Amino acid sequence: MPRSKGGVVARRSHKKVLARAKGYFSRRKNVFRVAVQAVEKAEQYQYIGRKQKKRNFRSLWIQRINAGTRELGITYGRFINGLSKAGIELRASFRLRQQMSLEALEQETLAQVNAAADEAALEAVRVSALGKKGVISERMKALGGMSPEERKSFGAALNLLKDKVTEAIAARKSVLTRAALDARLVTEKVDITLPARHELRGTIHPVNQVWEEVVQIFGDLGFSVAEGPHIEDDFHNFDALNMPPEHPARQEHDTFYFNEKEDGTRMVLRTHTSPVQIRTMKSGAPPIRIIAPGRTFRSDSDMTHTPMFNQVEALVIDEATHMGHLKWVLHEFCKAFFEVDDVKMRFRASHFPFTEPSMEVDIQCSWKDGQVKIGEGESWLEILGSGMVHPNVIKACGLDPAKYQGFAFGMGIDRIAMLKYGIPDLRAFFDSDLRWLRHYGFKALNVPTLAGGLS
Repeated sequence: MPRSKGGVVARRSHKKVLARAKGYFSRRKNVFRVAVQAVEKAEQYQYIGRKQKKRNFRSLWIQRINAGTRELGITYGRFINGLSKAGIELRASFRLRQQMSLEALEQETLAQVNAAADEAALEAVRVSALGKKGVISERMKALGGMSPEERKSFGAALNLLKDKVTEAIAARKSVLTRAALDARLVTEKVDITLPARHELRGTIHPVNQVWEEVVQIFGDLGFSVAEGPHIEDDFHNFDALNMPPEHPARQEHDTFYFNEKEDGTRMVLRTHTSPVQIRTMKSGAPPIRIIAPGRTFRSDSDMTHTPMFNQVEALVIDEATHMGHLKWVLHEFCKAFFEVDDVKMRFRASHFPFTEPSMEVDIQCSWKDGQVKIGEGESWLEILGSGMVHPNVIKACGLDPAKYQGFAFGMGIDRIAMLKYGIPDLRAFFDSDLRWLRHYGFKALNVPTLAGGLS
């Protein structure tokens, strides 16, 4: 019985051949006889090419191993014989991975690190050694193709090499950073001998400065400073000063009153510092020589008046004081305060309920370009009120007017500050304008003294 050529085994064999010939052109891919010839011929060439590749590959790794061993001073033959005597089998994959010894790689990399002249060059060395495609990183990737024993020994050596290179790069970077800083310090010098930038500082208010000047002058004349409360009763503010109930100063349109108490009396913001004189005479025996600077309050407001202003009053009480003493004290004060060698003064008769006789005091001055000059010219300027203390005031304080007498005067500290320092508007004293304060203010250490100068 003839053999069947269309059996299952034959068809399976034909399919395998045709599958291997699938990429061919023309009849070689679909005619079995032609396809068999094409596949057999291709397998012959494939075998020949594979052998040639193997020979080339072997020659390549021999050359590389030879180059690596020569760096250590031995030949390829001595290296292979030494491995054979030691019973070590050197596979091709292991030989290729050892084309350069780790010692040589370490020496080369460390030399490049030490030779880096700046941080940019050092970064290039770091990338070439430890970067994603660096030499050491590529060797780390090859650990996966080694046997466990090889991976253990070679991996430890690679990690040690990586640590050494990392430490060397860090140390070199520190040196380069210090060197760059030193170079900047040499080329980018800062002159610290220049004065510091001026900072704005606070100033002494003109009122406070004049206050201190007045205290210094009268202190040199033998006066002491006395103080009293801002809120007074009718007796100290009006009655003891010989002011009758119908006096205009006691009306609400001139004075700030508080609400009535249960007994019907009303406290008042003091309208002058004269209550301090009353309290001083009631608390001590003559002789008395005091000045009473302080704040006072009146219901008035314009260019030369404010609801709150600063005033200074003086009081002298003894057994022999007369008007000549008053004139001499005022003359000495005006010369010292306005810092002139001499000043003419004019005393005009006036009326105050707490002095008798009473006088307004004018001083000689001249006006030029809106500015006043004290001690020269033909004009006169009123600066204060004065007089001999009224006997009723002395009696109200428990002293004998037949035995004691004295004089008193008072002036506005704000007003004499305007005259001395050329300040045109009294209201500017209390506006808290920093520009005004910096212009008219005084330095903190500019303390007025008679010896060193008031201003």
